[in-house]
Order: sequence, then structure tokens, then C-alpha cells
Amino acid sequence: MPKSKRAKVVHMSKVTKKGKELTLKLYANVQECIPKYAYIYVFSVHNMRNTYLKDVRTQLSDSRLFFGKTKVMAVALGLDPSTEPYPQTSLLTPHLSGSVGLLFSPRKPSTILSHFADYAPLDYARAGTVASRTFTLPAGILYSRGGEIPEEEDVPLAHSVEPNLRKLWVPTRLVKGKVELDGDFVVCREGEVLGSGQTTILKQFGVAMAEFRVGIEAYWERETGEVTAVGGKKSDVEGMDVDEDDGQVEEVEA
Repeated sequence: MPKSKRAKVVHMSKVTKKGKELTLKLYANVQECIPKYAYIYVFSVHNMRNTYLKDVRTQLSDSRLFFGKTKVMAVALGLDPSTEPYPQTSLLTPHLSGSVGLLFSPRKPSTILSHFADYAPLDYARAGTVASRTFTLPAGILYSRGGEIPEEEDVPLAHSVEPNLRKLWVPTRLVKGKVELDGDFVVCREGEVLGSGQTTILKQFGVAMAEFRVGIEAYWERETGEVTAVGGKKSDVEGMDVDEDDGQVEEVEA
């Protein structure tokens, strides 16, 4: 049979999957940290942003932070008393569900809880986020901040933006090179789930509604072997930047 003359894709390089390698590395690193730190914290994340998680790593430079596959971390801590590497570490595994990670730290619970209570940077919301407040564009000439600051401190919106706003169903029009609204336009109302169009408009006018939060779910104390549940989970999947497909593990260390 003659050979096919169809064009074939020839791969010039081969990429080796590192899923298993990363999984084993995460498992080994978690077990290695247990005897080195006085406390293990299970933390949850609300409005996940890698940028802010890296800031947490920098702030807690004396600690180590892992944010990977929860199943791998659970196995490393032990699924029951017979498999736990240290007394009662398996009691942390029920808290390892959702968008959570492990923080190994020498810092006491009061210090860690106070630190995260004070750290809540704002970012632009993504689709699926619940609006924290109502935002309305005022009638008249539109300014770059949409009425968020006094007009004398703002500048008129660039006329090149006007077509994009109309595509997002904002009833704007150009009058002598200025973008105008004939009446007030409600972009979102407090408590409603935001769509992609709404988040685009909010970002255009510099309105940040997504509050990055880290909550402590529980912690283990090496000296006593006790696990204390804190609760108040604020984890969600909105804005997740972490790839959690099988074989893919992201580890963030501090």
C-alpha cells in the first residue's frame, strides 16, 4: 500500500509530564515540615489571587505554605491514626476540602489569626462574584471613575471607549467628543451575582469588589498534639488561578 502524502505534524520536542513527580514532592515536603514547625494551620481562601497569596508568603517568611492537591496533603498528614506521621495530625484531614492549603509556622495562633484578620486587599471582581454594593453610572458626561470621585479630581472618559460600552448595553452616546448618558445606569445591585459584562464595566471604571481573604479553619499544635477547629470557612472557586487537574499540583512555599 503506498504511503500517505498527507501533511503530518512532526513534534520537534517531547514534554514529559511531571504530575506524579510533583505529587510525590508535595507529599514528601509536607511530611518533612511536620517536625520542624510548632503549628500546622489549615487555611481557606476567598477570592483567590496568586498575587496576594505570594504576598502572604513574603509576609510569613519564617513559615512554609503549601497550596496544592488536598488529597495529597491529606495522605501526607494521615487519613487515620494508623497512618498519621505524628500524633493526631490526621484530625486535620477533614478540614482539607475545597480551596484550602497548609501553613507550617512557628507563630502562635493568636498572631496568625490577627495577621489574616488585618489582610484583606481588594481586586477586580470576576464573573460569579456577589456584588458587595450597588454601582450606578450617573447621567451626563461620563468620567473615568464613573462618579466614584469628585469630577474636579477626575477626567472625562476617553471617546474611544464609547463603542465598547455600547456593546455592553450601556446606553451611551458621543456629544462633541464627550461620552454621555441620558439617565442613570445601574451596573449592579448589592447582593446579585455578577456576569462577565458587569465585571468588565466595573473594571473599566476602576471599581474593585473582590476582597481577598484568608481564613484559618483549624490548627495542630506539636507540643500537645491537639487539633483546634476555628471554622468560618470562606473558600470558593471564583477566581481560582490554581490548576488542580489530576497530575497537576501547584506548590507555593514560604
